[in-house]
Amino acid sequence: MDTGMTAVVATIGRRYLPRGWRDFGRQLVIWFGFLAIYQVARGFAGHDRTLALAHGHWVINTEDRIGDLFELTFQKAAASSRFLELAVSWTYWMSEFAVLGLALLWVYLRRHEHFRNFRNWVLLAGVIGFVGYVVYPTAPPRMFHGFGFVDTLTKFASLNHGSGVVEFASNQYAAMPSLHAADSLIVGVTLAYIVRHWWAKLLWLLWPAWVCFSVMATANHFWLDCLAGGFVALIAGSIIHRRRIAALIASRRNSALEPA
Repeated sequence: MDTGMTAVVATIGRRYLPRGWRDFGRQLVIWFGFLAIYQVARGFAGHDRTLALAHGHWVINTEDRIGDLFELTFQKAAASSRFLELAVSWTYWMSEFAVLGLALLWVYLRRHEHFRNFRNWVLLAGVIGFVGYVVYPTAPPRMFHGFGFVDTLTKFASLNHGSGVVEFASNQYAAMPSLHAADSLIVGVTLAYIVRHWWAKLLWLLWPAWVCFSVMATANHFWLDCLAGGFVALIAGSIIHRRRIAALIASRRNSALEPA
């Protein structure tokens, strides 16, 4: 690399990267390293088909007793429009990696003071979710055709669970909890908190609901999976933000004790 190019790279690092190229490279290694290890480990964990199907039947029976299989209603709604069916299919693929990765990058570059907690929240939720896959492997709705579920991705997305590297690195029985739901909640809450325009805050607050609708409409998750994913996000968030939560509780307690 000649002197001129070196100067350009150094200038870019000083102007656009909060802590320079070295820290940016370290964050890339942390993120992509975690992603690679997580995907491969997830692909090898919990492949007991009989147990996963039994757990899936338990989820179906539980949902039926509690209320209804809302996923079937969402599938019918998505099937009413080709555009909507394509939208939910691509949301399933893009929300977990592309949108999440871009959100991490934007926060790193533009709201760097929030980046560490955001990153750690996502990573911790991933670890907790992985434990869930090992302990409780669960087949997704798309494997229960007898109940009326349809695997939308095989019809309308050029990428599906049987595609090359996806089949190798994915775990077909990792429905519970839904990390799509967990990560979309983390992204939605974090960005709604740090963006400045009201309309952007509203869009990010709606993001988790749209992602949950999409993963159910594509028959990749039950609504109990999404509920469990939200619970995972809350657990991870309470650990990452424990000091802020403790300070908030102490502040409110002191305010309550102050004389009127």
